[in-house]
Amino acid sequence: MNVIMILCDTLRRDHCSPYNHGRYLNECWSTYQPHWKVETPNMERLARRGTVFDNAYCGSTPCMPARRDIYTGRFEFLWRGWGPLNDEDADLPCQISGPADYSNRSIAKKIKEDSRISYLVTDHFHLWECGAGNYHFGYTGCELIRGHEGDMWNTAPIEVPCPNDSRMTFDERHFRNAYLTRKSEEDYFAAQVFTKASEWLEANRSLKNFYLHIDCFDPHEPWDPPEKYLKMFDERGYDVPDWKARAPYDYWENTMKEEQYHHLRARYAATVVFLDHWFGKLLDTIDNLDLWKDTLVIFSTDHGTFNGDFGRMGKLQTHEYDACGHIPLIIYHPVYGHGERRSQLVQPVDFYPTVLNAVGKSLPRNASNMNRDEVLGGLRDRNDGKVKAGANSADDFLRLLMQPGMDSIHGVDILPVFENKDAKTHDYAIMGQYGKSVSITDGHWILHQSPVEGNAPLYWHDYCLARFLRYDLGEYHDGYREVYNCNAWKEPTWLSNKDNDMSEFVNLAEKHPEKVLEMQHALKQVMTEIGAPPEQFIRLGLE
Repeated sequence: MNVIMILCDTLRRDHCSPYNHGRYLNECWSTYQPHWKVETPNMERLARRGTVFDNAYCGSTPCMPARRDIYTGRFEFLWRGWGPLNDEDADLPCQISGPADYSNRSIAKKIKEDSRISYLVTDHFHLWECGAGNYHFGYTGCELIRGHEGDMWNTAPIEVPCPNDSRMTFDERHFRNAYLTRKSEEDYFAAQVFTKASEWLEANRSLKNFYLHIDCFDPHEPWDPPEKYLKMFDERGYDVPDWKARAPYDYWENTMKEEQYHHLRARYAATVVFLDHWFGKLLDTIDNLDLWKDTLVIFSTDHGTFNGDFGRMGKLQTHEYDACGHIPLIIYHPVYGHGERRSQLVQPVDFYPTVLNAVGKSLPRNASNMNRDEVLGGLRDRNDGKVKAGANSADDFLRLLMQPGMDSIHGVDILPVFENKDAKTHDYAIMGQYGKSVSITDGHWILHQSPVEGNAPLYWHDYCLARFLRYDLGEYHDGYREVYNCNAWKEPTWLSNKDNDMSEFVNLAEKHPEKVLEMQHALKQVMTEIGAPPEQFIRLGLE
């Protein structure tokens, strides 16, 4: 079948109608949310057709680590932070369309040979900027919509309207680009993304088993939706003194006045509603082309954001609490699960095997589908006929599985879940940001495990450098670099019961030490199963 994946950056679950059910935000999970309704009728429209997942969680965060999870089916955050795809990554578009062949770029040849066509439509500047930069390479084709956030595009030496907090920062580029190119609502970035995606579908409907990946940067900051949407939540519109372009990634009381805080949250809500409106245009196109009969449609995000929860705004500042870690996921299957909900644990790493199965492609041959003798044989070949000491023990064997070139897939195919509501996925979901705390949940309890004092040892397992989110890296040797002075969140290890505290405001770690130990044991087991680097167990106090 065909697959259309829609990924919207930084989308909170409680701002989506299939999850808030039309309630005021402060009546959903977090009483710290504003007393207004955020209605997204087009997300609800997809939910009525498809399946809503109530226990979807992020994996690696933030933006680009989450995308490497999706593109490779493997968690990134225990090995390295923000970076590009590697040459040896069996990335999703290349698995669908075949390796990028720059010596023969004939689309006609691909179609004649019945190759699956993959296409990217995105305004997500991080996909091609320095520090990540190559996530569009593997697609058969792509549409890169210019101008969002820090895109170095327009350089005209003129004064442009810009919030004070953005002048002389990279956000100024966003407002410069917008000022020079916007003439109507259709020129806003999300509108362009869904318009271009719709145009591609209209021109390519005759393709079989195609993959369309739509990566929409909204509702990521900076938040500047059309004023008519903003006035749904703040009647002042943009007539607010010193309004700020983005969340401060801090306690809001440290950085802004209450009227600025109210306005910032209003602009986030308005951006979500604006996004949903233009998402509806894509659904209209799917209707008009009758794509529902042979297309899997996936709608999700990379992570959420704090919106007053814990007194914070933005992300990258503490544990992966519910506001960031618990994400929306709606999937339409042509045959099964229509108008239903599922409670299985699912994560973005699961999109990789799911999409490959849907378009009729097999998983790449790797350690996840090789037997023990094949793996040991491969290791002998790469070590001059010698297997490393201890390879016969279970723990060391799991380590050997994760040697370079023997990478296994961490995600699971979730297509069986649509037909069988009891189909198994994961016992636990894990999530985190490189070098920070690691979180694990069974859907009922969640543990946020903080590192030990000093947050060491820590290694960067890759030959790429940390160019975007920077870390102090040592010299490269034997596949890794030592990381110096990596400060983790100054937060205690945190345990919450999500059955009666969905937002995870109450720390039960001292009250339930036996549950902490149980969840720590589960975390150690999951990390062992995915072959996490040994030093991660030490720095997290799990050795």
